[in-house]
Amino acid sequence: MKVGVIMGGVSSEYEVSMNSGREILKNLDPNKYEVTPIVITKREELIEQAKGIDIALLALHGAYGEDGTVQGTLETMGIPYTGSGVLSSSICMDKDLSKKLMRCSGVNTADWLCWDSMKDYSQEAVEQIGYPVMVKPCSGGSSIGMEKVSSSEELLSAVQKAFACDQSILIESYIRGQEITCSILNGEMLPVLGITSAHAEWFDYSAKYEDGGADERVIKLPAEVYERVRDAALTCYKALKCSVYARVDMLIKDGIPYVLEVNTLPGMTKASLLPKSAQAAGYTFSGLLDEIISLSLTEKSPKEEVLSHA
Repeated sequence: MKVGVIMGGVSSEYEVSMNSGREILKNLDPNKYEVTPIVITKREELIEQAKGIDIALLALHGAYGEDGTVQGTLETMGIPYTGSGVLSSSICMDKDLSKKLMRCSGVNTADWLCWDSMKDYSQEAVEQIGYPVMVKPCSGGSSIGMEKVSSSEELLSAVQKAFACDQSILIESYIRGQEITCSILNGEMLPVLGITSAHAEWFDYSAKYEDGGADERVIKLPAEVYERVRDAALTCYKALKCSVYARVDMLIKDGIPYVLEVNTLPGMTKASLLPKSAQAAGYTFSGLLDEIISLSLTEKSPKEEVLSHA
């Protein structure tokens, strides 16, 4: 099977994507796959480089990676790809839209504002939510352009920083709680990981990617809390139409989970959370990749299932 590992991309998460791609390349079984690294730095490079592969294993993050555009291109070319489809990828990349759908599905998520330009800037609106708040790009990842703001004096610079990364931004109520992440594979939740940042009050870029930046380990939650967490994670997975695998990030406060976001292409570096959770469930990194490829090739869209029964 000819597997093209697509990495790099055009977003601010280029380096993270390259690290994911390198780790994937090291762990794909050469006895099972003919592996081709596909490094793209421009959108137009994908079509030529992807020709001839049997499946695209996506190691992209951020815009033109997780947002459905690459997925749409590959579908047009008739090339299967790993992970969620166009619609789910697009929805989950938009934090404002995904949070609205979470709320509609009965999932707790922090109160927020979404601003599309500096014309929306309003200290009064933020004061109604209450400080502290997290200011973040609406469609970004890896905590790039994200900042905790504790007062009105800090707001403007944080907003400008976030707008430098994205066309829309979120101002989200800060919840002080236990940070956890829930990886889902084939509709089943893997062991829950608890996260404690070594340097900051929240899981920032250095905590995610520097050695020793955070303590990430499997945790055992009280049975009642675990059921709430599991229900929230799987509800998000289904409501946002994810498939094959995803990672749902949450905070637990007073036994109640609040979902932060859903990642359809979570990191696959040595320090990444999904591989750690899968390892705790008994998967090797190579075995996890085998499962992702197998599920992606057999997964059917609702439309295909309807047609097959017509």
